[in-house]
Amino acid sequence: MSDTRAGGRNRLLTGAAWAALLLALCLFGSGTTDDEPGTENAPPTTRAAATGRPPAHGLPPVHEPLPGAGPLKLSIKAIGLQAPVEGHGLDPLGGVEAPPYDRANSVAWYQEGPQPGTPGAAVIVGHVDTQKAPAVFAGLSILKRGNKIRVDRTDGITAEFTIDDISLVPNDQFDADKVYGPREQDRAELRLITCGGVYDRTRRAYNANLVVSAYLTGSETKEPPAGSPAEGPPRE
Repeated sequence: MSDTRAGGRNRLLTGAAWAALLLALCLFGSGTTDDEPGTENAPPTTRAAATGRPPAHGLPPVHEPLPGAGPLKLSIKAIGLQAPVEGHGLDPLGGVEAPPYDRANSVAWYQEGPQPGTPGAAVIVGHVDTQKAPAVFAGLSILKRGNKIRVDRTDGITAEFTIDDISLVPNDQFDADKVYGPREQDRAELRLITCGGVYDRTRRAYNANLVVSAYLTGSETKEPPAGSPAEGPPRE
């Protein structure tokens, strides 16, 4: 874990650490008790492969990267999502700390990786469901290429990203460099990650991860909230 942290915000996680991230997020996908997950309450698309989407033509040009600033809020108008962003690092097992299940409508930004809007791929994770109901990222699988993702930042800038890929990545075919590495050099990118595929009731885990990839295509400036730290939200 110390080697991963040593690289700071601009260093990508190692393949082993990313594998741990996926395990931590999707094992016991609805909590750490013996109860089965609430998948009967979640939209069926959260348990199916993200395939068959019509491509969006004429995606907008790349916007130049923004100065560094931490995220405050994630918004996706297409699915009615607005979620506070918590800054998290790695847990004792080497995975990214997701928000606890009593805050299942919040998302976690890996604060030792790139900040949203800066060069590289910023990573935000969230739960797909809880024991009782769908969680913050239950609707990710119905997104399409061309949909917008907005991230309000501590410097008063809202970074707008455009989705260019939605992939279902089986756990046994995980390739850290391909999935989480930046697609283009020096481009500001965003990854939203949640559990997907089929819930294995024997292993009590999902068999895949849904990965939404987007790139920076715009920005809007407003006054930052009073008292907002420039480095981003505090780690829980």
